[in-house]
Amino acid sequence: MPQVKSTSQVAQAIAASALRAQQARMRVIAENIANANSTSRTPGGDPYRRQAPIFEPTDVAGGGTGVRMARAEGDQKPFKTEYEPGNPSADAQGYVKLPNVDPLIEALDMKEAQRAYEANLNVIETARSMENRTLDLLKK
Repeated sequence: MPQVKSTSQVAQAIAASALRAQQARMRVIAENIANANSTSRTPGGDPYRRQAPIFEPTDVAGGGTGVRMARAEGDQKPFKTEYEPGNPSADAQGYVKLPNVDPLIEALDMKEAQRAYEANLNVIETARSMENRTLDLLKK
C-alpha cells in the first residue's frame, strides 16, 4: 500500500526540488563569472558564451509539482569586441571577441538565486514546525 504524504511533506518535497534547482542555477552563474574575462584560444575564435539555466516542472513525492534545472543553454547575445592587435586571440583585423557575460547581471542573478534558496529553506522550516506543532497538539 503506497504511503500517503501529508500536505507538509509535499510542501517540503516541492521546496527541496526548488533548493536543488537554485543550487544548479548558482553553479551556472559561478561558471559565467569565472569565464567573464576569457578569450578564445585560437585567433578570431569565439570566447566563452554565457550560459542561461532552463527550468522545467517535475513531479515530486506525494503528488506535487516541483521544479528542476533541465539544462543550461548558451545566450545568443553577440560577443563584445575590443581592438587589441597584439593579442594572440585577435582576428586578422586586430579585434578580440570577448564573452557576452556582464558581471553585474551575474551578480544580480546570484543574489536572486540566493534569496530564492533562502525562501525555500524557510518553507521547509515552517512546514516542519507546523507538523511538529500539530503532533504536539495531538499528544495532549
